[in-house]
Amino acid sequence: MKLLLLEDNKKLNETITKRLKLKGYKVESFMDGADAFNAISEGFSCFILDINVPNIDGIKILKKIREYYTEVPVIIISASVELDVIKQSYDFGCNDYLKKPFFIDELEIKVQKLCKIQDELIKFDENCYFDFKSSKIVINNEEIRLTKKEKLLMNLFLDNKNQILSYESIENYVWEGNYVSLDSIRSLVRRLRKHLDNKYVTTVIDTGYIFKTN
Repeated sequence: MKLLLLEDNKKLNETITKRLKLKGYKVESFMDGADAFNAISEGFSCFILDINVPNIDGIKILKKIREYYTEVPVIIISASVELDVIKQSYDFGCNDYLKKPFFIDELEIKVQKLCKIQDELIKFDENCYFDFKSSKIVINNEEIRLTKKEKLLMNLFLDNKNQILSYESIENYVWEGNYVSLDSIRSLVRRLRKHLDNKYVTTVIDTGYIFKTN
């Protein structure tokens, strides 16, 4: 599972990153809000955001995340004790709020509660698997590199295995909420299907798709 961390205190950023990596998470850390803002669409399964950071604050990033991803967990970490700031964080959709200073164990517990660690290798059968770390599909020991949108779609399918994914959900996640035609969505799914056995991706007529795996 890949997490985005936004924390402008260098020492705290490094400490959190090190601890979460030891727990098996893949962490992309940022100290500048603008850099984190531009990375939102890179297939993250959890966001940890400080509020008071350079250029774009954590609340604005939270609002942007919630425009596209309603289910992805967001944890706010902040030194602010102002009730208005805390209320605003929850109003805009954060899942939990942690006041600084805090023990790293506290954050770790919240991440474990909200985010389930994905296995690094997701096996579809004995000859086919997806490598989360490198975002590659491997079939009969042959590596298949995915495009950015194929990676995002693969992540979305695996985060929602055996559940119906609507066209709208795919549009919001893969195209960041921008309008895209149904033909474009179907074309992307066809390209991913070419890399996989068709038995994994099932079409739900007039609704979307189900990615079926054990």
